[in-house]
Amino acid sequence: MPSSAARACAALTAAVLAACLGCSSQGSGDAAAAAATPSSIKLSAAQRDKVHLYTMAEQKFHKTVEVTGVVDFDNEQATSVLAPFSGPVAQLLAAPGDHVKAGDALATVDSPDFASAVSAYRKALTTAHTNRKLADLDKDLLEHNGVSQREAAQAETDAIGAEADRDAALRALVALQVPAETLRALQEGRAVAHAGGAIRSPIAGTVVERLITPGELLEAGTTPCFTVANLSRMWVMAQLFGPDLAVVSVGDPATVTTGIGTTALTGKVDNISDLVDPDTRAVSVRVVVDNPTHLLRKQMYVRVQIQARPERAGLLVPVSAVLRDDENLPFVYLAHPDGVFARGHVTLGSRVADSYEVLDGLHAGEQVVVAGGLFVQFMQSQ
Repeated sequence: MPSSAARACAALTAAVLAACLGCSSQGSGDAAAAAATPSSIKLSAAQRDKVHLYTMAEQKFHKTVEVTGVVDFDNEQATSVLAPFSGPVAQLLAAPGDHVKAGDALATVDSPDFASAVSAYRKALTTAHTNRKLADLDKDLLEHNGVSQREAAQAETDAIGAEADRDAALRALVALQVPAETLRALQEGRAVAHAGGAIRSPIAGTVVERLITPGELLEAGTTPCFTVANLSRMWVMAQLFGPDLAVVSVGDPATVTTGIGTTALTGKVDNISDLVDPDTRAVSVRVVVDNPTHLLRKQMYVRVQIQARPERAGLLVPVSAVLRDDENLPFVYLAHPDGVFARGHVTLGSRVADSYEVLDGLHAGEQVVVAGGLFVQFMQSQ
């Protein structure tokens, strides 16, 4: 009979073999389960009625680049209004949101500069008139030997100098934005009703910013008072990166969406910067957009779709056909004979309207599911 040590060794060996057989059996079961996971699914005739197919074919299209952008004023139609003269603000005549015409008064200022300029023009006007009369009189006397040639020449010189001073004083008033009716009153010798001055809008547009308050002391040529902009046209500043730069060019049409309602605005690429932003490594692109309803506002974030003008040819797959797997990779369901559907991963390019450009994974003539893809995915998971 075997010894107790031999019996213990035999029992241990049997236990090890049993464990090994158990592990082998479990591993083969996992492999079988993995092999049973279908890579395709066959649908019945009734189930196939729930899906719609699309046959891939080469198409001509214009490549589209979709980026984000920030709205800004059209700087060619917007201006910061500076104080043309010094003095305290007497009255504010315009508020943000007001529509103004070129020359409209935005505020009035009790300015000594204005009063001094008016006084200087009055004196220059009187002196020029007097000196011209004297010069004409000496010219007449010269013809009758009433004055010497030298005296007549000096009188003419004095008249010309006085007229130059008058014109300079007039230009000073124009620079101070003195209205035409006030200038006419001064030239006709009539009194000027208001001794102060008005800050006037240099362009027609909308007052978008007011930077001064009543009583504030302004400094001529330095203090910003208002911002006036024509809001009927705006700029959208977008950022492009490497590959997209080869697609976009000046003059390309663009569509801008704000997320407010369904209204889309049209524009075109007006400028592409020659510099690369050192922080983002992006290139700034300016899109000019008509803004008739003032939907666009400065600093608003928008979506910009820029359509390249050169025509391309390739495969386009409808957006509704594209699904995402657990790793967020795009795929479509390809239709095979006898009601079999299989996943096919695809490489997508830019979006073109309601389709994606297909760079890899599909060929012309293949059929993909464009409606009912989620149903096929559900049936495959059962």
